[in-house]
Amino acid sequence: MSLQSMTAMLKRAQANGYAVGAFNILDYNSMRAVIDAAEEWRAPVIIQTSVKTVLFWGYDAVISWAKQLTLHATIPVAIHLDHCTDIDVIRKCIDAGWTSVMIDASTKPFTENIRLTQQVLDMTASCGVSVEAELGAIVGVEDDIHVKEQEAHLADADQAVQFCRELPIDCFAPAVGTAHGIYKGEPKIAYDLIEEIAARTGVPLALHGGTGLADDVFHRCIALGCAKVNISTQLKYAHIDGFVNYHQANQVYNPLKPIAAQYDALKAAVVENIKLFGSAGQA
Repeated sequence: MSLQSMTAMLKRAQANGYAVGAFNILDYNSMRAVIDAAEEWRAPVIIQTSVKTVLFWGYDAVISWAKQLTLHATIPVAIHLDHCTDIDVIRKCIDAGWTSVMIDASTKPFTENIRLTQQVLDMTASCGVSVEAELGAIVGVEDDIHVKEQEAHLADADQAVQFCRELPIDCFAPAVGTAHGIYKGEPKIAYDLIEEIAARTGVPLALHGGTGLADDVFHRCIALGCAKVNISTQLKYAHIDGFVNYHQANQVYNPLKPIAAQYDALKAAVVENIKLFGSAGQA
């Protein structure tokens, strides 16, 4: 099955009360773990790439991994550019073969956010690439976008409705109280805001800052309309700990062995979330 946009998979998830996991990969090994886990559990999945990862490896390398790994896949797989503020990077990803992109103009004034998002929608209109956009400020650090706690603010429901009315986006990421990175305390999720925005816009919502949330928080957010859940930090930990823990325990200088252990740790983390989000068996 070839790569596809995330539009259809998110609409189906929204209609059927589960969420599709969007997993931030770091290299070929982590992308392979994500796709293999999804294939094994018959789940639709989103390969999510940060701008830093794309620029580190190169556009052609990253898309070639995705095309090769999905050549014989029997599940829906999208490749998505996460939290991008640079229109030129978005354009290059679209040209290279990305099937979904996120324009993050959330730090801009509302009207500028709309203008930049429309610019991306104009770029994707003829090629079927799905578009995600953000409103509000999500605390934490994601791909060098730093938002301090005192700068974070929730999305405004009326602005969210206007945003989604003016822009035919495929996925909407309102700030609802989650955070990027590791939670230092109990997150205060604005469940009423999620419910209101989902009901008034009808657009599948993305839940950012998924790593570390309690199971019941995930279940409630998904039930209220979050059809896409981002997992990044958990995979970063699995990526490093899977390799390092194996080496520390065995002290074997055969790189393929800790790389295999890293793959196992990454795959286990993805499987855990696929089950949690209810997407197992939904491919």
